[in-house]
Formats: sequence, C-alpha cells, structure tokens
Amino acid sequence: MMKVFVTGATGYVGSAVVRELIGAGHTVSGLCRSEEKAAGLKAAGAEAVYGTLDDLDTLGRAAAAADGVIHLAFTNDFSNFEGALDLDLRAVEVMGAALEGSGKPFITTAHANGHTVDQAVLAKAEQGVRASIVSLAPSVHGEGDKGFVPMMISIARAKGFAAYIGDGMNRWPAVHRLDAAVLYRLALESAPAGSRLLGAGDEGIPFHEIAAVIGRQLKVPTVGITPEEAAAHFGFLGTIAAFDITSLYNAKQASLETRELLGWKPMQSGLIADLEEGHYFA
Repeated sequence: MMKVFVTGATGYVGSAVVRELIGAGHTVSGLCRSEEKAAGLKAAGAEAVYGTLDDLDTLGRAAAAADGVIHLAFTNDFSNFEGALDLDLRAVEVMGAALEGSGKPFITTAHANGHTVDQAVLAKAEQGVRASIVSLAPSVHGEGDKGFVPMMISIARAKGFAAYIGDGMNRWPAVHRLDAAVLYRLALESAPAGSRLLGAGDEGIPFHEIAAVIGRQLKVPTVGITPEEAAAHFGFLGTIAAFDITSLYNAKQASLETRELLGWKPMQSGLIADLEEGHYFA
C-alpha cells in the first residue's frame, strides 16, 4: 500500500480517484486551496495539503514525501490556455524532479495541445521515475459532470432542438468517472514507465445518438445541421462536435491495449445509458 499525493483531489475526477485509492487501502494526501475543500478531503479519509499549482515548493515537498503521485489538477482558463499549459509544465517538472531515481509512479493527465508537458513526463521515465500518461475520453460522465455533454444539453434547451452536424456519424469516446478513477489507481499500482493509457469505456458513440437522447429527454426535436451552421449553434464546441474523435487517436486499439496492460475493465454504465437515467436533465 502506498502513500499517494493527488493534485486536483477535490475535483470532479480527482474526488473519485481519492475515494478509489482509499477504498483499495492506500493513504492519500490531496492538494486543496481552502478549508471548505479540505473538509471534503478529510471526510473522505484523506489528508489536506494546502496550496495551488503555483506553489511549486509545496508540490515538490509533497511529491518527495509520497510513494507515488497522481497529477489531475489543471487550470481550465480557456482565455489563457497557453498560460495554463505553462503552469502545468512547471508543476510536472517540479514533482517529477522530486521523484527522480526513486522508481516511484508518477501518473499525469494529457491535455489538448499539451505535447510539451507529455514529453517532459516521458523524459522522467528515463530518469528513474515510473511515469505514465492517462488520456481521458472527451466525455467523462456521471453525477456532477460539468463538461461537454451538459454544455450541449444547455444549448439544446436554449435553442429548442438538439443538433448534430452532417450525418452525425462522427464518433465520441466516453468514460464514466468511476471507471476513470479505477484506471488511475491501476496505473499507479502497475503501469510500466513510459506508458500511454486511454480511458474510454465507450470507444466511439455516433454523435447523432448523443443528440437523439438529449432531444428525447428534453422533449425537443433532433435536427441535423450543416458544418457551416455549427459555430453559430454550438459556439466554441462547434469544431469539437464535428470531430470523429475515435479516429483521431484510434480509440478502439488504444483502449484495448490499456485494458490488456492493466486488466482495466470498465463496469459502470455507458454514456447513453447514463443520459437515459435522467440526472443530467434534473
């Protein structure tokens, strides 16, 4: 059993990871910014480490004192995304340096356009750190989701119809947050140094199926729109909603390799079933 330092420990995915780790017998210290957040960590059975991603000394000390690190925190500032990536890189470099030569696990999370950060993580695999990178599906669904799917629901509610682009056959991978939490635990326990892992329970759902269930739940029409209409309807989501994300990184093969490598078996409901339960629309 390990003492694990978790950044982003009070977040949507991080809070599930903390509970998964503790449930498996590990002890956890989690980065948090306030007494309110610390109370939630302590209630889950974890120790609070006060600080932010800017507090590099705190990150280094906490990483050095741990048997392994899971890095989930990220500043989702879309107005300064490059700045968020720079901050992430500094945090990764400090925590990775604290683990050099130890053979301890260092599990990080991939982000869009974060190639430089990923390269810094993989470099640690050559410096005595059991470093690996988890890429999560674009929809990490479940209770408390505030990501792409809730945004699409809000748009459909406001516009009076649920939309897909073209024929809607472009595919989105998805994963339940509790299955994602298991993946992080398994990566911590056994992922080889330098491994890249994909968290996808659903390897590719046609986008028109997601739009259809949103339409049914909201009792509004489901309508195909043209690529030229996507930006006006979806806003900044227009480009993402048009992607066949499964084919961008061969999600089926990458998911199979991750499952075989770690013995990961997603057990929770898929995205469509989760949407049909209705909690997204309450």
